[in-house]
Amino acid sequence: MFSIKDKPYIIAEIGQAHEGSLGILYSYIDAIAKTGVDAVKFQMHIAEAESSDKEPFRVAFSLEDKTRFDYWQRMGFTLEQWKGIKKHCDSLSLDFICSPFSNLAVDWLEEIGQKYYKIGSGEVNNFLMLEKIAKTGKPVIISSGMSSLSELDKTIAFLKAKNVEIAILQCTTAYPTQPEQYGLNMIQELKAKYQIPVGFSDHSAKTETCIAAVALGAEIIEFHVVFDRDMFGPDSKSSLTISETKSLVAAVRNIAKALQHPIDKSSTSEFNSLKQIFEKSLSVNKDLPINHTISFADLEAKKPKNHGILAGKFQDVIGKKLKFEKKKWDFLNDEDLI
Repeated sequence: MFSIKDKPYIIAEIGQAHEGSLGILYSYIDAIAKTGVDAVKFQMHIAEAESSDKEPFRVAFSLEDKTRFDYWQRMGFTLEQWKGIKKHCDSLSLDFICSPFSNLAVDWLEEIGQKYYKIGSGEVNNFLMLEKIAKTGKPVIISSGMSSLSELDKTIAFLKAKNVEIAILQCTTAYPTQPEQYGLNMIQELKAKYQIPVGFSDHSAKTETCIAAVALGAEIIEFHVVFDRDMFGPDSKSSLTISETKSLVAAVRNIAKALQHPIDKSSTSEFNSLKQIFEKSLSVNKDLPINHTISFADLEAKKPKNHGILAGKFQDVIGKKLKFEKKKWDFLNDEDLI
């Protein structure tokens, strides 16, 4: 079973927001470290190992790359640069998580020494790479984005047969994801189906999505982060800002704490003193003579409790006669009634 010490485990993904610049990437790490997340996530793209000049752009966004292959080349870092990135994350007490997209990337990540493997949904059917990752013996987080349940069945069975610890994230491959696409219902469905930890990978660019996911049982949340959604890049419009990330972390930590402390509504003893103040006693709302027969129209409920007949017992009073004259707004007690 995939072990998560603190739930939810919060992953902020930089992805391709660095635009191939180490300086920008380090700036993101520094900013993310101040938000309270558990991990920062990257993507390791080694163009020659994972792509070719035949790979099309998902979105034709690049202003300087003729092909997707050119883009991956520009966005890549050397092994030594990746080692420096991992070391910088370690210095800021951030878990370093990086999605590989080739077997060579797995070799690099093993040399770097990452803790978990995150599998993007485009790699769920890449059993060649999954085999290599399984041999590392490290836990795997699978994104379900563009995968059907039948595909996930095969991948999870493949990894379980190799005794790999697995967690799975509900995800929808749409950028930005719209409310009708969130698939929050899948959190519990995936838990019931696979009996493994389930989380939520978000591309909605809204804080409420992950908050809702945690309330519905997500044990891991993952989302893209960008300095500003107007920045250039394929994921900017589907990312959270740094300030939004900080607010989200505080919110989901509070929700998690609430879920760990269920309330027993069968007892209200802790509110006894407050109930004495806020609950009410019966009074009369006009001057009433001796022998007057009490009607509903004669009654009012006033604070505090226990200075008259409880307001909740008004039906027991209607139809009874007054033993004494009562002034407007006097409390009404049992001894006042015949």
